[in-house]
Amino acid sequence: MTALLYVLLAIVICIAIWQITSIFNLKGAIATEKDNNTQGILFALFGVFFYGLMIYSFAKLSVVLLPESASVEGEDYDKLYIITMILILVVQAITQFLLFYFAFKYRGIKGRKALFYADSSKLEAIWTIIPAVVLSGLVLYGLSVWQEVMDSSDAKDPLIVEVYAKQFQWEARYAGADKELGRANVRNIKGINTMGVDMTDKNAQDDIPTRELHLPKGRKVIFKFRSQDVLHSAFMPHFRAQMNCVPGMVTSFSFTPKITTQEMRLNEKTVAKVDGINKIRKEKGEDPYQFDYLLLCNKICGASHYNMQMKIVVEEPSEFNTWLEQQKTMRQVIN
Repeated sequence: MTALLYVLLAIVICIAIWQITSIFNLKGAIATEKDNNTQGILFALFGVFFYGLMIYSFAKLSVVLLPESASVEGEDYDKLYIITMILILVVQAITQFLLFYFAFKYRGIKGRKALFYADSSKLEAIWTIIPAVVLSGLVLYGLSVWQEVMDSSDAKDPLIVEVYAKQFQWEARYAGADKELGRANVRNIKGINTMGVDMTDKNAQDDIPTRELHLPKGRKVIFKFRSQDVLHSAFMPHFRAQMNCVPGMVTSFSFTPKITTQEMRLNEKTVAKVDGINKIRKEKGEDPYQFDYLLLCNKICGASHYNMQMKIVVEEPSEFNTWLEQQKTMRQVIN
């Protein structure tokens, strides 16, 4: 595949060089009606190819898209995304069609002259006011969605989780029975206290450190993000959640998981995607892949950026509670 791409690149470069050198031979040349007609037909055919490729991409490559949102708040995000994409596709389809159509219909023909407008206040008002109104509506809708996603003030018994980023891994810390995370600072990092938790803070004693995220279905989770070194970005694509992890400050995000890991593994789109991945892995002689939610870093944070992955397990509340009870607290880990 790589060799084919190199060959195609070489062909494109050769064509570009040929076209550039042809420009120097155009001095004094006049395009004939036959030339204009040929170019118009070729441009129209390219338009047909362009739309055909676009339709093919939608039909055949939709499998790479994410399945439905695995969080309640992500549903609003998906609605905003769909509305935005429909508007973009409608505008793109109309403007591109007009581009190809007018280029063909009004190609150079002997005796035909273009109609020239010095200005048109009506047209300028139309193409200024309509986009302004549409974009303003999208921005206001987006702000309302963001406000709803970020607002966790009405959450009942939320789960408080700290996600700690560093080159090149993630760590997590759950608030204990007091439902409050203890203080933490990079200056406290020593030995096995890799998150810099302040063990003199009573609220830190029952915090629960883990290297794997478990989340209960149907319960609001409030995340607190910190970074040890550089700017990272906590990205949980299936939950439509992303937040920067900034050194020296705490950022926050929240969502409510609605689909367990096992349920998502049975999702039609997920099954199709996993089958496609395993087909490729089988050809390479690799072990089959099983779907899991992942926490990724969406900032290029260094040479091993690609290693920043943490498994996320969404399970029923009873299963989550059983798992959490089996974990050691900070006091037990440090002592």
